[in-house]
Amino acid sequence: MEIIEHIAKFHDELKEWRHDIHAHPELGFEEQRTSDLVAQKLAGFGCEVFRGIGKTGVVGRLRAGNSVRSIGLRADMDCLPIEEATNLPYSSRNNGRMHACGHDGHTTMLLGAARYLAETRNFDGTVHLIFQPAEEGLGGGAAMVADGLFDRFPCDAIFGMHNRPGLAVGKFQIRTGPMMAGGAYFDIAVSGRGAHGARPQAGIDPVVTASHIAIALQTIVSRNLAPVDTAVLSVTQIHAGEAYNVIPETAVIRGTARCFSPETMALIEQNMRRIAGCVARGFGATATLDFRIIFPALVNDAAETRFIANVAAELVGGDNVNREGGLVMASEDFSHMLERRPGAYIQIGNGEGEGGSEVHSPGYDFNDAALPLGASLFARLAERKLARV
Repeated sequence: MEIIEHIAKFHDELKEWRHDIHAHPELGFEEQRTSDLVAQKLAGFGCEVFRGIGKTGVVGRLRAGNSVRSIGLRADMDCLPIEEATNLPYSSRNNGRMHACGHDGHTTMLLGAARYLAETRNFDGTVHLIFQPAEEGLGGGAAMVADGLFDRFPCDAIFGMHNRPGLAVGKFQIRTGPMMAGGAYFDIAVSGRGAHGARPQAGIDPVVTASHIAIALQTIVSRNLAPVDTAVLSVTQIHAGEAYNVIPETAVIRGTARCFSPETMALIEQNMRRIAGCVARGFGATATLDFRIIFPALVNDAAETRFIANVAAELVGGDNVNREGGLVMASEDFSHMLERRPGAYIQIGNGEGEGGSEVHSPGYDFNDAALPLGASLFARLAERKLARV
């Protein structure tokens, strides 16, 4: 494993930055302290700094030489609404908030690359360092794009990276084409008629109706989609009533759907609407569906996938880069950027033992050993894409 020596020399500083961000996690579109820290570091390195893109997003710009070529490197900054249970000395100081997905590490890796690139300027063109807010389901990627990200900061190609617990430090994995699922959230409002719990015949029970709808929805993947299509539909919440002896008027079903094509997502929505309405009518109730696509599927460009995999192989050797990684049912709103520009998204190993705790877990922590390697990959992408000729 050949970490860039210049970056390896400030590994301890990278750890300090990461621990500081970890200790002060901020939810999506609330990343004020994190944005301040990022902007301050970028300015200190000598980058041009632009703020307020997508509310709390930050972009740093580095230029060298005379080429009009450009590259975008992106990291996410937000945390999750989870109570941390790591007992680390730098654990979250903000109750109910935690960097449980490693965005503290992603931000730090890109800052490390920014410092190296600013100090060496071994490229010819423009590097845009994109620090995105609100990746965790709030639409930060879409917000930056809508704010004119690529109009203001042109990128011939754009690249992102995410840690992968269970994959050894020093390894990468990626795949060409669809890699991470598109995601939708849904709410189904069920309306019945309230009654005394002892006299159910006087009412129309939305709780029973919601329960049957939740079960029937599971047939969409098993009976409405082709067996070769990959999708998941999960009911994650059912809310109804407040008293032991009252059949309520309404119930709400909530959850998520994930798949890899717009056609499959449309088929899921169509069948959800049919099932919810028809099952409800069978009980004498009504049901309305609010179906919201939050993330498109993340699709890696073939040429840029080869490029990033080749650059990763320079650092860790070809045997440590899996170019045929599996499909990921989780979603990632870097997909909004990849819809607008060619690019690719790669997974970096977070460790099998230390660093092996799954993301979105209260016991998760980003593995500091991966920091200089991720920073080196970001930096090498810029140097290779914008190589002097």
